[in-house]
Amino acid sequence: MFMLRVLKVQPLPGLRLDLELTDGTHKLVDLTGLLSGPVFEPVRNDPSFFARVTVDPEFGTVTWPNGADLDSDVLILGRTPA
Repeated sequence: MFMLRVLKVQPLPGLRLDLELTDGTHKLVDLTGLLSGPVFEPVRNDPSFFARVTVDPEFGTVTWPNGADLDSDVLILGRTPA
């Protein structure tokens, strides 16, 4: 079964990401309501840190240098974070 994952990510102003998915489509995601808790504090409060987002090539999700990450099912399918 094909699992849709994030292939590339582009940070945008306003805590938004442009995700390129493994099927070639793009999805704009507003992270405003998803960045709660202390691990996401630098992500939501420092635009330069937010811009350091990358894709984890093994899991196909987005991550930041401090270890904060968001599951691709949350990003792509709109599921509730654990």
